[in-house]
Parts: sequence; C-alpha cells; structure tokens
Amino acid sequence: MRFGTPEGPVEAVSNLSFSLERGQTMGLVGESGSGKSQSMLAVMGLLAANGRATGQASFNGHDLLALQPAALNRLRGDRIAMIFQDPMTSLNPYLTVERQMTEVLELHRGLRRKAALKLAIEALESVKIPDAARRIHLYPHEFSGGMRQRVMIAMALLCEPDVLIADEPTTALDVTVQAQIIGLLRELQRDHGTAIVMITHDLGVVAGLCDEVLVLYGGRTMEKAPANDVFYRPTHPYTIGLLGAVPHLSHGDDEALVAIPGAPPNMSKLPAGCAFSPRCTLAGSDCVATRPALLSAGGDQAHVLRACLRSPAEVRAGRVA
Repeated sequence: MRFGTPEGPVEAVSNLSFSLERGQTMGLVGESGSGKSQSMLAVMGLLAANGRATGQASFNGHDLLALQPAALNRLRGDRIAMIFQDPMTSLNPYLTVERQMTEVLELHRGLRRKAALKLAIEALESVKIPDAARRIHLYPHEFSGGMRQRVMIAMALLCEPDVLIADEPTTALDVTVQAQIIGLLRELQRDHGTAIVMITHDLGVVAGLCDEVLVLYGGRTMEKAPANDVFYRPTHPYTIGLLGAVPHLSHGDDEALVAIPGAPPNMSKLPAGCAFSPRCTLAGSDCVATRPALLSAGGDQAHVLRACLRSPAEVRAGRVA
C-alpha cells in the first residue's frame, strides 16, 4: 500500500498477509504509524484519495480491492462492518442515533423505518444501553464516551456481519468501561460467530480477547503467532520491547518501565534492512543491510512466523551470537 506525497511515494504497508476464520479474533498490534488502521481502511475501500492498495483481499469469493464502489457498498455495513476509533467524529452530529441506525437497516435489509426502529432498539439493548427506546432518539453529543462507543458497536452489528473490524474500540475509556466493551464483544462473537480484527496498541485488550496476534512495525510484519506464544514465548525483539513497556501490578514502586529506545521510523526513509534495526539492541551489520523474510520460528514454535535474523533463543537471551 502506497501514498503519494509531495516528497514522493511512501510505502505505508508492505506484504501484509493473514487469514481469519469464523468466530476467530485477530489482534493487529504496534505503535502509532505502524500501518494498522490504514491496512483495514484499504480492505474497506476507505483509503484517502492519495492512497493505493495492491494485492488481494479475499472475502467469500470476492476480491474487495477489485470491487466496483456499488458492489463494495453492498458488503460494507452488511457483511463487513467497522467500528471506528473516535465515535464522536464517526457519528453524524446532525442526526439522531435512531436515524443513523435505521438508515443502515433500510439500505441493507430493505426494512421500513418502523420495523428498522424496533431492531435498532433491540441492538442498543444488546450492548447494554439503558432505556434504549428513549435514548435512541438522542443526538450523539448527549451520550457519554462509553455509551457512544456502544452505539457504534450496535450499529456495526445491526446486520450481523461476518467480519467486524474494531479500530481501537477502548481508546480513551476508563478501565471499567474497557472491561465491559471487551466482555460485550466476546458475547456478540459467541452469539453470532463473528470474526473480529482488533486494531490496538493495548496488549491488555489483546490478552483478553484475541486468538491470534500480528505485530506490525514500519508497515511490516514483525511477528505473527497465537496470543499465548506472543505473551509467553515472544520471538522478535520488537514484541519483547512492547511487552516490557507494559506496566504490571507486580512491579514495585521503584521499578521503572523498560522503554524501547529511539522513535518510530520515517516511512519515507525506511532502512534497507530490518525496519526495527535502528532501535534494536540485538541488531548487527547484517540486520542493517538485509531485510529479514517472514519465516517459521522452527522447533516447537513452527506455527509462529517471524521476521528476524536472530534465532528465538538469541532473542530471549538478549544477546547476539
């Protein structure tokens, strides 16, 4: 995926590949600017005008990247839905929640407004919004941040989509509301068998919801593995750095968090080798010159894919052979 800029083309995401089964949740993890949201916007056909995605995004026999706008519109909001990062800017401030929700059902299900209203109220009740029959007639600004996020989830699930893309659905919410949202997504997935792509930088959310994790850095896959492997047996220095930067309840008052040195890369001037090499304490001259391929970790972690020239044992030991 590339974006045209005044300074020239910028390769925002390169060679991203994954598959998602019904009822499965995959976490897209990485720092801001790693390409998480742009990847999913490309799948939804919502890239900015200067963006261009190549390759394939196969869904039920359709290549989403090749579909005409009319055909894509029939899938978006129906079979594939997205919860955007900021519900206040994603919801139309000039329309009531009722109008925004019933419009989805009128467009994709051909329902009349009265029948659509009944289903919309049921959807709000399913996401635990109290007094939904009254509150559905309110405007977005009349809801709290947590309630607006629930409205977005209800709207995304109105047509019981096969795939739900959730872009930072718990950002800026307090931990109690975060836990409620995660629990809600679990329930909805159990009831409808929805496959979920969870875009987040919050590893706590990943631990609570995801089956698979794909770690992105500089628009490139660093590691792709089951969630348990990522948390208990990470194989890439960047993954270990992310985990080390997370506060733990077991940490003492005088125990500092371990920050990853440096800053995310300039996407218009990516290193020739590993994108993480300028910040990696294990990087050698080979890492700077050679871009690692995404290969199996081998051994008893053959199901783990990683892009690193160092072996998993070297990475965990924190040394270079």
